[in-house]
Amino acid sequence: MRIAIATDAWSPQVNGVVRTLQSVRAELERQGHEVLVVSPDQFYSLPCPTYPEIRLALASTSGVGKMLADFNPHAIHLATEGPVCLAARRWCLSQKFPFTTAYHTQFPDYVSARTGVNPEWVWRYIRWFHAPAQAILASTPSIEATLKSHDLNNVREWGRGVDLSLFSPATAADQTIRALPGPILLYVGRVAVEKNVEAFLTAEHPGTKVVVGDGPARGTLEARFPEAHFLGARFGADLAAAYAAADVFVFPSRTDTFGLVMIEAMACGTPVAAYPVTGPLDVLRPGVGVMDDDLDAAIAQALTLDRAACAAYGGSFTWEASARQFLKALAPVGLDDAAIAA
Repeated sequence: MRIAIATDAWSPQVNGVVRTLQSVRAELERQGHEVLVVSPDQFYSLPCPTYPEIRLALASTSGVGKMLADFNPHAIHLATEGPVCLAARRWCLSQKFPFTTAYHTQFPDYVSARTGVNPEWVWRYIRWFHAPAQAILASTPSIEATLKSHDLNNVREWGRGVDLSLFSPATAADQTIRALPGPILLYVGRVAVEKNVEAFLTAEHPGTKVVVGDGPARGTLEARFPEAHFLGARFGADLAAAYAAADVFVFPSRTDTFGLVMIEAMACGTPVAAYPVTGPLDVLRPGVGVMDDDLDAAIAQALTLDRAACAAYGGSFTWEASARQFLKALAPVGLDDAAIAA
C-alpha cells in the first residue's frame, strides 16, 4: 500500500510526535508498504512565535497537493493540525479523497499554557479540523473520551511502542550519571512551560535531579536551579543509558496525551513517578509506576518498585503493534481487503 503522511512535526524537531511517526514509518516500510512523508523541511518556513525550535511551513495547497497527486496514494493520514496538514486537508476535501487524522497533542492546553488563551476557543479549531476525517487516531482511552466530550466521535485506537533493541534491562547505565549522589531522579523531554518541568525541579525528595532534553525554558530553569544537571538532548544509546542510570523517572506533565518517554524508561527497568492525569492514568499500572497529586510521595513510592517488573511491562509495547493499529484505522482508496492486509 502507498501511504502518505502529512505532518508539521518532523526532524530536526525532537518530540514524541516525531519519534512516533518515524518509528511507525520504519515499521510500515519493513512490512513492504511505501510511505511518503510531507513535512516542514520540504518548504520555506518561519519560526513559531514563542517556540522558535518549531518551524511553521509556508505550504500551499497546490504544492502539497502536487506531492500527494504525484505519489498517487492509497491512503492519506494527517498527523498534526498545522500549516502542512491544513494544505493537505484542503487538497483532500477538494479531491474528495478520504483521510484520517490523529490527536497527538493536547493542543488547546499547550496554547493556553503558553499564551493564556481560553482552551475552549482552540477546541473550536480542533473540532473544525478533525470533523471531516474518516477516523481520528487517539493514543489512549482518556484521549478518546476527551475527543468525544468535544463532539468528535469517530475515534480509533493507536498506541505507541518501544524500540526494544535500544531500551531494555540489558542497557548499560551511564556511569557519569550513576556517579552522582543518589537517588537519581530523571526527567526526559522538552524543557518547556507546558511540560511542567518546574514541578520536578521544585520537588523536595532527596537525590540528584537530572534533566535530559532542550527547549525554550531551559535557560531560565538552569539559572534558577543550579543544583540540577541539565544534559541537553540525547538520542539512541545515549538516551537509553540515561534511563538505565536513573533510580526513578519523573513525569511531571499534566498535558501529554501518552508520554512515550514513560514506556521507554520502564523498558530499561526504571519505575515512573507521575501525577494522576491523562497519559499516566492510561499507561501506568500498579507495580511499575506511582501516581499521586503529591509528586514527592509518588517519587518515594516509585523508588521501592521492582525494576524487573518495570522492564517486563515496558517491553510489552511494540512498534509492530502500533503500526498494525495505524494500518487498521486508515481509509484506503482503490484496494480490496486482501491487498490492504498484504
